[in-house]
Amino acid sequence: MAEKDITSDQSQLETDWVQLFLTYLQVERRYAVNTVTAYQEDLQEFIQFMKDNGGLKSFTTIDHLDIRVYLSYLYDAHYSRTSTARKISSLRSFYGFLVKNDLVKDNPFVYVNLKKHPSTLPRFFYDKEIDELLKTASGDGSKPLQFRDRALIEMLYATGMRVSECAGLRYQDLDFSTHMILVHGKGDKERYVPFGRYASDALDAYEQQCRTPLMTKYHQQHDYVFINRYGHPLTSAGIEYALKQVMKQSSLTGDIHPHMLRHSFATQMLNGGADLRTVQELLGHSSLSTTQIYTHVTKENLQASYRNYFPRAVDHGRGGPDEPES
Repeated sequence: MAEKDITSDQSQLETDWVQLFLTYLQVERRYAVNTVTAYQEDLQEFIQFMKDNGGLKSFTTIDHLDIRVYLSYLYDAHYSRTSTARKISSLRSFYGFLVKNDLVKDNPFVYVNLKKHPSTLPRFFYDKEIDELLKTASGDGSKPLQFRDRALIEMLYATGMRVSECAGLRYQDLDFSTHMILVHGKGDKERYVPFGRYASDALDAYEQQCRTPLMTKYHQQHDYVFINRYGHPLTSAGIEYALKQVMKQSSLTGDIHPHMLRHSFATQMLNGGADLRTVQELLGHSSLSTTQIYTHVTKENLQASYRNYFPRAVDHGRGGPDEPES
């Protein structure tokens, strides 16, 4: 009975620690709700695993053997390497929080390193595919939401914003005189991103033909830019659903996703000659290494430019590229 009581108290204490950590992520780190939920699910899965495999282990007694068994469990459950890495990262962050607050002495996950694998290359839209999406979204111009969907595509493609950032966009964040947007990114980080004439024109048409009529019809008053058919602010899920419908109606095939508009923006910027630091700032990446994944798309473009503009890049009959000139 005493052991049962101790176990019960221990379980409640660890539940409190998890809640403290989640509150820290939401309040101090200002992580998005979906991100905090992902952390919570990862922690709950680990806790359930430990209960199913012994039951009496606590956060303070987890050791490297337990972690190796957990990694084997994840492997047997056919989790991808990316999912496994995320789960370990969640646990490493959680234990880092516990150590920082003197709740445990050591972080057993700090030395867990998974074997690296080549990064998945981002998929992007080509110019003709963007044109097809815009054509499909515009339709015949008879439906108000067609103006919204075109404006969504133009804005996401012109700015590289995340879908969640687009959902949170307000008119107070838009400066039409300078064509600049104040984007509220992950972790409450803000950045300025320019937008061009096509996006501006699409927003203007959307405002006149869709947003104003729907806001009036349903007596809505708010300054969120994008709305649903009832005039309410459009959520991230709503944007993804709307754009996926456009993609399904288009002639494009394959596995396509709204996030590819962000990839396309980055690819076009680099192919156009923008430096990596600029693209990093526009995308709101905290690390340059995250942005570097896009450089693969520019290699062919760089090689073509090298051949066109560097005089010694092409053999003109005066010796091969690896041969000294006579």
